[in-house]
Amino acid sequence: MENVSIKCADNIEDEIRAQVMDEIDLSYDVSDEEIHKLIKEKIILKARQYPISLKKRQQIESHVFNSLRKLDVLEDLLNDEDITEIMINGPDHIFIEKAGRVIHSKEKFSSEEKLNDIIQNIVANSNKIVNESNPIVDTRLKDGSRVNIVLKPAAVDYSIISIRKFPKEQMTMSKLEQYGSISKEQIQFLQKMVKAGYNIFVSGGTGSGKTSFLNALGEFIPEDERVITIEDSAELQLKKVENLVRLEARNANLEGKNEISIRDLLKSSLRMRPNRIIVGECRGAEALEMLQAFNTGHDGSCSTGHSNSCKDMLSRLETMVLMGAEIPLPAIRQQIASGIDIIVQLGRLRDKSRKLLEIAEVEGIENNEIKLNTLYKFKEQGEKEGRIIGGWEKVGKLIHTDKLYASGLSLD
Repeated sequence: MENVSIKCADNIEDEIRAQVMDEIDLSYDVSDEEIHKLIKEKIILKARQYPISLKKRQQIESHVFNSLRKLDVLEDLLNDEDITEIMINGPDHIFIEKAGRVIHSKEKFSSEEKLNDIIQNIVANSNKIVNESNPIVDTRLKDGSRVNIVLKPAAVDYSIISIRKFPKEQMTMSKLEQYGSISKEQIQFLQKMVKAGYNIFVSGGTGSGKTSFLNALGEFIPEDERVITIEDSAELQLKKVENLVRLEARNANLEGKNEISIRDLLKSSLRMRPNRIIVGECRGAEALEMLQAFNTGHDGSCSTGHSNSCKDMLSRLETMVLMGAEIPLPAIRQQIASGIDIIVQLGRLRDKSRKLLEIAEVEGIENNEIKLNTLYKFKEQGEKEGRIIGGWEKVGKLIHTDKLYASGLSLD
């Protein structure tokens, strides 16, 4: 029988938190060690009234300290490496994703005010602002995890936080191969494409692993090249690139001024003498600047976007360009066909596994339509113990080999 019930433990945590807050001397900067010491003293006093197990004592100490100095109940969830996504639908409803399955966490915030305090703490650390006038913000945590926050009135009931965690170790192609997400033949093909300076666009649905895949592609970039990354929230970790410039967009302030958009950063990056430009995600009117950058001698550039297939990605790019400028469709398609060389389609299958589904070459324009040449395609062969079994078929052969041969490489 547990010595202290969950409800009783929650009450003890609240009492100890209040006692510690009352005794903290705010006239000087109190260290973490002093906070821990004070919490332990209060727990020992409580243990004289209630029998508290050693495990429960450690849990109470951790929870109280995190609520005072860190991100409250979020801290334990962020430290759990098995959790890949955290979805907070108000103070009492926290959902987490583990091994591709979404489950309801037992953790909860003490109040809505505490949740809102944590939100302000998160955005303040990245010099951003979120309030009723500006209720939606994208930001990141210190470990690089992606955060989306929505407040009232955009969020009807409670403040919403969505956190996409990233592994502490950078994703590599060898790890993706171990997970069964890609084959060795495809890795060798993409390595040559990156080294030869083919412009690669990674597409896929939400949670398909686009950013992680882009990180993995980065290990093939030659070390002597200057690379500029442009993102809404800086997430890419191209650790093997020495000459690296990381740029991050910024929302407008309370007066609606001082916004720095991805379009602004793309225009500025062209004056920084980049060899390659990597746009973290293309979602809107910045698609035009991205294509212009791809078409102005920055071979080997990359970006990502949301779509269900390689063909759908082309249609989405056309729509995104039209959001920024009224350009005739044939001109847009010509920009896409000449700017993007390879499209890599990622997906999440029904068994929750992430897979590379297709690699297609942008062949060119035919009858005013962009023609794709599919090179590799994943084909299902059945299921075994709930896991999808399948393999990759080589469907076509690369047509545009000029960059490959100019780099002294070949596919043989």
